Amino acid sequence: MSVKNPQTREWQDLSRDHHLAPFSDYKQLKEKGPRIITKAKGVHLWDSEGNKILDGMAGLWCVAVGYGREELAEAAASQMRELPYYNLFFQTAHPPALELARAITEVAPAGMSHVFFTGSGSEGNDTNLRMVRHYWALKGKPQKQVIIGRVNGYHGSTVAGAALGGMSGMHEQGGTLPGIVHIAQPYWFGEGGDMTPDAFGVWAAEQLEKKILEVGEDNVAAFIAEPIQGAGGVIIPPETYWPKIKEILAKYEILFIADEVICGFGRTGQWFGTDYYGLKPDLMTIAKGLTSGYIPMGGVIVRDEVAAVLSEGGDFNHGFTYSGHPVAAAVALENLRILRDEKIIERVQAETAPYLQKRLRELNDHPLVGEVRGLGMLGAIELVKDKTTRTRYEGKGVGMICRQFCFDNGLIMRAVGDTMIIAPPLVITCEEIDELVEKARKCLDLTLEALK
Repeated sequence: MSVKNPQTREWQDLSRDHHLAPFSDYKQLKEKGPRIITKAKGVHLWDSEGNKILDGMAGLWCVAVGYGREELAEAAASQMRELPYYNLFFQTAHPPALELARAITEVAPAGMSHVFFTGSGSEGNDTNLRMVRHYWALKGKPQKQVIIGRVNGYHGSTVAGAALGGMSGMHEQGGTLPGIVHIAQPYWFGEGGDMTPDAFGVWAAEQLEKKILEVGEDNVAAFIAEPIQGAGGVIIPPETYWPKIKEILAKYEILFIADEVICGFGRTGQWFGTDYYGLKPDLMTIAKGLTSGYIPMGGVIVRDEVAAVLSEGGDFNHGFTYSGHPVAAAVALENLRILRDEKIIERVQAETAPYLQKRLRELNDHPLVGEVRGLGMLGAIELVKDKTTRTRYEGKGVGMICRQFCFDNGLIMRAVGDTMIIAPPLVITCEEIDELVEKARKCLDLTLEALK
């Protein structure tokens, strides 16, 4: 990016000299410097050079109610004046955390009326790992230790979160743990070969049963999965996938953990992705949309039968300094009120999600596009060399080329390999969806021209 504002260069120098950024190529970042985001309102961001950018990723999937909501700022300020901090350790509690726990369970699936708070989704999945193993030990089955995840699933970047996820790049950098195994992902476009989507969905689901039998049911504690894989590339399973998974889970004595960090709080047009697919998890990981990203917070919603076992088991020696932080809880409560009272999720389901999905699919006619898929406020655009064979441009880094054109032309779309993905704020309007799709088409044109 060209730099005109001297302060931009100063901030980029600070980045180079003092900041180690997450998920970044440090050598590349040092050479080019980061884009500096300075303010935001609604669904738009502004950088230090004055460029207005439509945020097609809601930050990191999280800014559900949009940027600049004064109610959330006021909720934080008011709570800071009353009780800025206290912990939940050692049989102590405070009203914001308790009221939030009730509010979450009021929108959670039936039979899930207990919440363990964390500071993030990664911490939530660390909690899941320990909680399910503790649960089975209390049930007299301490050998049930193994957790089954999915290849290319994402469950955070702590050691436990990375291990539960199935991303090789993270595993190669210290992100593995014993007792965690992985099965195939339900990614038909990338891995379905000559199978129909329906046949592939059944095949991918059957890998769970195959792995349970391979490891031994007596050794398996849980299966963890996102209803829709987010960071893996918005992998929307074939329609046959989740019904078959439910059938398999019903046959075996293992727990099911639904990672709702991305799908939760309205992104599918339902409160949770498990509502959309009719699933019945034993534990649900939450974060991101819980506070619309305004302040860090996560947690685990626990089914009553699991909570009942834990409640009879003495100390659960696990927790975090910021579990149920009162300021975060106050912001989350206000965020849930906004979602509910402004009927944002209902509007997503009835109006804006159908419109987004309709407009996105108009991009199917582009020569570079092999597939457009989406659900609710999630979408993916597969970039290919040949539509018929689904062949990629090998070694070209097409996704990153497209991503740069997007940033340079006022749109944030994320690249996962050669898949462009979006997850805009839930409050995006139909007019703003038009802006998003028009900018996406322009960037696809620029990418195709660059490849020539």
